[in-house]
Amino acid sequence: MRDIFLGLNDGLVEILGAVSGFFAAFGNSLAVLVAGLTVAVAGALSMAAGAWIAVSSSRRSARQRMRGDSFSVRACQRPGRRRTPLASATIVGVSYLAGAMVPVLPVLGGAKTVFPSLFTAGSLIILVSTIVAFLSGMNVKRRVITNLLIIAAAVSITFAIGVVTKLVWGVSV
Repeated sequence: MRDIFLGLNDGLVEILGAVSGFFAAFGNSLAVLVAGLTVAVAGALSMAAGAWIAVSSSRRSARQRMRGDSFSVRACQRPGRRRTPLASATIVGVSYLAGAMVPVLPVLGGAKTVFPSLFTAGSLIILVSTIVAFLSGMNVKRRVITNLLIIAAAVSITFAIGVVTKLVWGVSV
């Protein structure tokens, strides 16, 4: 479950931020679509690679601890089912891509502004935040508000970067 929500949440936040910045800089739906899809695929591959490295490193460290080859803290050892690097990489990468597609789909459907992407991604982040909070025993309202504030910050900053880019360098498509 952790891998699913990690990928999904990161894809939502990153690509919604990218789409908002692209709309500010380019103002052209086709350019936003191409750039958004490119960043989504690159991000999914990057997240999958990161998950692969993290899990394989964790497994290697566990083997070293068992042999006594490295320092370990017993509290960090968790019993239970072990993930394979490939399974974790696949789950994180696919989940990221699924989350990334949420802000891109309105553009694919013909959106001319960032607002449809904001609405769809914001709606899904509320749902994801609610599920994560429920499953982890967190305060649902606090989790939803925190994630919405994170998305608002990402969108605001990337939109501002897009506007500045367009003004300073005259970027246009």
